[in-house]
Amino acid sequence: MDYLLDLADHYVLDSVYDQAYPLARDNILREAISLFFLTWMGGFLLYITFSSLSYRYVFDKSLMKHPKFLKNQVWLEIWTASKNLPGMALLTVPWFLAEVHGYSLLYDRISDYGKTYYFLSLPLFVLFSDFGIYWAHRFLHHRWVYPRLHKLHHKWIICTPYASHAFKSGDGFLQSLPYHLFPFFFPLHKWTYLALFTFVNFWTIMIHDGKYISNNPIINGAAHHNGHHIYFNYNYGQFTTLFDRLGNSFRAPDEAWYDKSLRTNDDVLKRELSEYEFIRSQVEGADDRDYASDGKKIK
Repeated sequence: MDYLLDLADHYVLDSVYDQAYPLARDNILREAISLFFLTWMGGFLLYITFSSLSYRYVFDKSLMKHPKFLKNQVWLEIWTASKNLPGMALLTVPWFLAEVHGYSLLYDRISDYGKTYYFLSLPLFVLFSDFGIYWAHRFLHHRWVYPRLHKLHHKWIICTPYASHAFKSGDGFLQSLPYHLFPFFFPLHKWTYLALFTFVNFWTIMIHDGKYISNNPIINGAAHHNGHHIYFNYNYGQFTTLFDRLGNSFRAPDEAWYDKSLRTNDDVLKRELSEYEFIRSQVEGADDRDYASDGKKIK
């Protein structure tokens, strides 16, 4: 983040601070304030831009006819994400501050550790993050933690891309924590870290886009994550199915989801909703969701 902070200081923030409240560039309060706004506004712009593109060009809008699609769901997802992104940014600032002050193992030049390590660090980042997110996500489903922190994100049974960041601040931060921890344990190239952090946000949007293309047994795609939102206690992983398989929480996506003509078939929905209602009642008790009035009725 030091590169981005330097660029922001040079082109925008120096003049802003000079006019508003003069502080030296290396003043930690200024750095914290700057990082907060960079993280918040950058995160929001990335979220709203690429979620909107995904919603416009990728999302299967026939899913909005599903009986568990909520009333005004798209706007609720956007509002939920928008009001919680500042809190996520605030929780992230100490990690970025530590990076800026040199406490992490981020490095400037690929030659510092060599090309071999550089390329090995990419799958290492994915595995480390996937492992950490798996356990963070599974912790969020603990019966004491779930209603207090994670239930809001499970308000969306049938997700749109806007659901990708629609959770409580603490929930979002906890699931992002492995990304921040990695460069404190393993050396990582600075620009690559920023690219990976951006990729992580893209991936989060992609697994909520309702485009069930890949039935790959290794990759945790949108269909796998759809299974998590409908059946709750499965597929906690982010990138791969590895740790769900090792943790006995893997569930293969329903085959009907890959056939667009079957997704809203009454018989398919009956089976899907019967199991959904059983699991949901165990996890949540009463259902307080407000479903769309024009949702498809299952007889």
